[in-house]
Amino acid sequence: MQENLVIVESPAKAKTIEKFLGKDYMVKSSFGHIRDLAKKGLGINIENEFEPVYEIPEDKRKVVDELSRLSREVKTVWLASDEDREGEAIAWHLAKVLNLPIDRTKRIVFHEITQRAILAAIENPRSIDLNLVNAQQARRVLDRLVGFELSPVLWKKVRPALSAGRVQSVAVRLIVERERDIINFNTSAQYRVVGQFYSSEDTSKTLFKATLSQAFATRQEAEAFLHSCVGERFTISKAEEKPVQRFAAPPFTTSTLQQEAGRKLGMSVSQIMSVAQKLYEQGLITYMRTDSVNLSQMAITQCKNEITRLFGAKYSYPHNFKTKTKGAQEAHEAIRPSYIERQEIEGTAAEKRLYELIWKRTVASQMVPAELDRTTIVVDMSKRSEQFVAQGEVVRFDGFMRLYSESVDEDAQSESEGGILPKMEVGDSVIPTTITAMERYSVAPTRYNEAALVKRLEELGIGRPSTYAPTITTIINRGYVVKQNRDGQKRQVLHLTLSGDKISEKMVTESYGKEKNRLAPTDIGMVVNDYLEMQFASIMDYHFTANVEKEFDRVAEGEITWTDMIRDFYDPFHKLVDGAVGTQSDRSVQSARVLGVDPKTGLTVKARIGRYGPMVELVSEDGEKGQFASLKKGQLIESITLEEALELFALPRNLGDLDGEPLMVGVGKFGPYVRHGKTFASLQKGDDPYTVSRERAEELLKETIEKQRVASEPLRTFPEDSAMVVKSGQYGPYIAYNGKNYRLPKGTKVESLSYTDCQRIVAKSKK
Repeated sequence: MQENLVIVESPAKAKTIEKFLGKDYMVKSSFGHIRDLAKKGLGINIENEFEPVYEIPEDKRKVVDELSRLSREVKTVWLASDEDREGEAIAWHLAKVLNLPIDRTKRIVFHEITQRAILAAIENPRSIDLNLVNAQQARRVLDRLVGFELSPVLWKKVRPALSAGRVQSVAVRLIVERERDIINFNTSAQYRVVGQFYSSEDTSKTLFKATLSQAFATRQEAEAFLHSCVGERFTISKAEEKPVQRFAAPPFTTSTLQQEAGRKLGMSVSQIMSVAQKLYEQGLITYMRTDSVNLSQMAITQCKNEITRLFGAKYSYPHNFKTKTKGAQEAHEAIRPSYIERQEIEGTAAEKRLYELIWKRTVASQMVPAELDRTTIVVDMSKRSEQFVAQGEVVRFDGFMRLYSESVDEDAQSESEGGILPKMEVGDSVIPTTITAMERYSVAPTRYNEAALVKRLEELGIGRPSTYAPTITTIINRGYVVKQNRDGQKRQVLHLTLSGDKISEKMVTESYGKEKNRLAPTDIGMVVNDYLEMQFASIMDYHFTANVEKEFDRVAEGEITWTDMIRDFYDPFHKLVDGAVGTQSDRSVQSARVLGVDPKTGLTVKARIGRYGPMVELVSEDGEKGQFASLKKGQLIESITLEEALELFALPRNLGDLDGEPLMVGVGKFGPYVRHGKTFASLQKGDDPYTVSRERAEELLKETIEKQRVASEPLRTFPEDSAMVVKSGQYGPYIAYNGKNYRLPKGTKVESLSYTDCQRIVAKSKK
């Protein structure tokens, strides 16, 4: 009989821990949660203090049976699930299902899977923290109540098969609001003026670039300014150089890891968390769900030793960071390598890259600030009030930047000139070589990428480290949001350049609007958002959602009971639901948008959500509906123009006759296609149904006909019986015999099939 059973969540974690404990310890995995709210019905007994109705899922029965048997065969059971609320709940469910005494069962926690941490946890067990369990129960129960009561309202008032969630709906609201900011944004052009100067005292004529403090609204104003610069005297009115320090970013929290790995490595939030989980379970990093930027004294000492070894003592700056996040959840340490001296690891490419990022960020956080000289030069004009300003930055001592620099969001990047500026004195005269007025267009707000959305959710206090990844995954899977790339567009901008006393002009091509992995709402996402905001404004309110998170924190601290918290939320929420159900189902949020009139037919063009998604249609004055077409990917009902809608009616296109029958291109239930007679050929990726050529259409048609010909030819025939043939089908080879089809057993080799084998398969098989 073995002495001890240690239960963790994952097999990988079990495998790692088993290496550190002796033969007296058996380590098994629960494979995550072993119980959840019942799927049938609400799963909550509202009348009995919101008592959760838990059930063991069918796929966990075998695991539970094994753990039950093993727990009876050992002297001591140790519950070693993760150290956060979710982990505490798993431990509590295990104790309940395995009939272990809640107050006497040994609960151990550790934030890194190292021998030192595991043995320390074994020496210092505690009991299950019911406050943490109740905080998790409160979140699970509240989210089930919201989803269970809101979703049927959406089915009745908007469209069947929709669903809503507390945090997810607010995340969609953020994305919808940003989209509307973009739709309503009116771009405008102005002229920014940049001069290239050198000092009259400088024989080498070292150039520096300076930008005019004012932009001009029109070409005429910009041109007038350039004319006024002819014969101007330019003088230095300010030449300031001051030393500044740039400090290292703190070690990673869950949120900052998601943001930085998204920016630097191009990984999605769910990918980041999946890879981090694997690193943690292998004992390579500390626990990856944390709000803390704190490091243990041991980690700080290890960083000091590693920095001194790699770069020298002058680069070491041992210190700790203070966690600013309010209600930081059970946070012990930031995310860091378990062994600082381990710079590289074995593993997949993603694991190596994420580990390297965590290692660099941790070590850099313990390095000295970088020392820079920031220079500002201001150039005055003798006859005008405007000034030219140049700013430069020179790194005098790289400090932590020798190892790592934090990246910023694309939309947060500035156009600062940077670089080294020449030495100047106040009163020096400077001479322009060129002064250029460049046409610049204002830029619409950018759509969120996953990293930026996580940052915004964190700023608003919505969600917690463990909820960001599932929230984003859920709103994408529900079809409320899409992650998309957009090709950049080209436009011509005007550059006016003064050189000497002459102004020249040229048109320059610039790209704009390119996007990669940006989150945009779908039409149904916008409709659901509008309805929820109209009927459930309090639930969709950012402050309300953030306050619910604070209430969960108060439950975790033992300040309030979870049932009281749920009741305070549920009673007013339930009244809102009843009120929404009682309102007329006019589906006003789904009303069609009138785009204008089709000049060819005189019919009204409308955009709306139809049975198969967003569409445009032609409607007569008496409401009779004519032609309709689906919107293209990336088009929205709210922003599509009349011109774009009319283009959609170009399908189906007739490319002319082929062998006496029309060759048509259209879009159907299964996507874009070419049709000739009764033969259909799907367009391939990169083929646009609106522009595909006749030559390409014929090529696709020939390929399809050839495939059909090959598929129709028997793979095998048998002289014993001509009715018995083996054919190639959509799902692989099969036997066709006397008008019926028979599936081949798995692993059957067609070339070795005999007539007798086929007879046997036909006799034994169902059709």
